[in-house]
Amino acid sequence: MPQHAPVRTSPLRALVIDDHPLFCDALTLTLKSVADISRIDTADLLKTALARLDEAGMPDLIVLDLNLPDVNGLDGLLRLRSAAPGVPVVVVSSMADNRMISHALRAGAAGFVPKYSQREVFRTAIDTILSGGTYTPESYVEIDSPRNDGSDALARLASLTNQQGRILQLICEGKLNKQIAYDLSIAETTVKAHVTAIMRKLGVQSRTQAVLIAQEASFARVLLNTV
Repeated sequence: MPQHAPVRTSPLRALVIDDHPLFCDALTLTLKSVADISRIDTADLLKTALARLDEAGMPDLIVLDLNLPDVNGLDGLLRLRSAAPGVPVVVVSSMADNRMISHALRAGAAGFVPKYSQREVFRTAIDTILSGGTYTPESYVEIDSPRNDGSDALARLASLTNQQGRILQLICEGKLNKQIAYDLSIAETTVKAHVTAIMRKLGVQSRTQAVLIAQEASFARVLLNTV
């Protein structure tokens, strides 16, 4: 059970990312009422949120809805974790089943709050996260991955070439194809071809699924043997 953190005396800044204006306004009021947050910026698109980070600097907390017009599922979370690695991100979403919560936590979320939660739930979640903890709903039950021993994922990762391994590592860091091409000094079309091959070898249909497989298999250790 999460516990309340000590009362904070310094004012805080938050960034709320949600494309529904009414919910965004309601969440802003809720955050101001349950935590000492003096400034709350909002964004309705991921690209707008990333621009806010560049313009205003890093907030103390990011609140993210997974359903945004310009990004799919957990991809937005991965990109935010890359752009603001030291900032806790709490996912607030109506997709609050155990599997989605597990995936969000594995992708780096500091907590998950269902959209329909009461104000006191938000208070407990924010207190827990800002004190360095991880918050999950009381009803949450962790789901064991079907690749829990990592053997199947390791076998798939071992089939990647060295270059594909490097590209997957950069995908895990939340980088886009254009950024990967720059980092590796290769053409963006070459990156796209490698990404397609990586997803085929891993048996997945999205970059997010590839990242989750890499995380489950402790991919960093595999890289030490392939680079």
